[in-house]
Amino acid sequence: MISEKAEISPKAQIGQNVTIYPFAYIEDDVVIGDNCVIYPYVSVMNGTRMGRNNRVYQNTVLGAEPQDFNYSGEKTQLIIGDDNIIRENVVINRATHADGQTVIGNKNFLMEGVHISHDAKIGVANVLGYGTKIAGDCEVGDRVIFSSGVIANPGARVGDAAMIQSGTRFSKDIPPFIVATDNPVRYGGVNSTILRNYNVDEKIIAHIANAYRLIFHGQTSVFDAVNQVVSQVPDGEQIRNIVEFIRASKLGIISKN
Repeated sequence: MISEKAEISPKAQIGQNVTIYPFAYIEDDVVIGDNCVIYPYVSVMNGTRMGRNNRVYQNTVLGAEPQDFNYSGEKTQLIIGDDNIIRENVVINRATHADGQTVIGNKNFLMEGVHISHDAKIGVANVLGYGTKIAGDCEVGDRVIFSSGVIANPGARVGDAAMIQSGTRFSKDIPPFIVATDNPVRYGGVNSTILRNYNVDEKIIAHIANAYRLIFHGQTSVFDAVNQVVSQVPDGEQIRNIVEFIRASKLGIISKN
């Protein structure tokens, strides 16, 4: 299952039933879990820790050195979970400093040409469309959809089940369960289609819509609008998610315009 034409360090830890095609390149300090498939011309660099059942396609580079002037050659890590599909020409940088990590969770689909920079945190079951670029220190929740050509600038956060439409660039946080669209980026409504796909009850979707009416269309500050959400919208998991996300924001959230 491992080609003799692949260049694999004898120090690398390769799991059971791993397939490695010709011309793959795997460095010393690498762990690849069971049942992974590494296609030709993939480079897996030092510091990469990969779980089970991942498929990594041609010309991808995992664990590339961070493109960060603060990087001084420390031993840093890229952590990849299980069941990810990483398509052609993807680049994922490891962390800048030894006490940090770039993290890719489980069941993500990274389409061709995606770049995930140092210290980014990507959750579970996300889709990153063609040519999407995630800058350093960004955080992406779970079940997020990035259409093609999206650019997330450094430190921006994206909440669960949000959708970012094609070509959108953003430098502020995108809260959970919404659609972000256009340039400059703006609030494009509740991501109701995806919520229904995940069997979220219609009453809860209505509560989410009400919360965002207060946040994006109210006549108060975001801080006061969040307090109104707490006092006026029926409590629930999704509402708490919205409130906690916005209260934790350091960059502020995108606007309605």
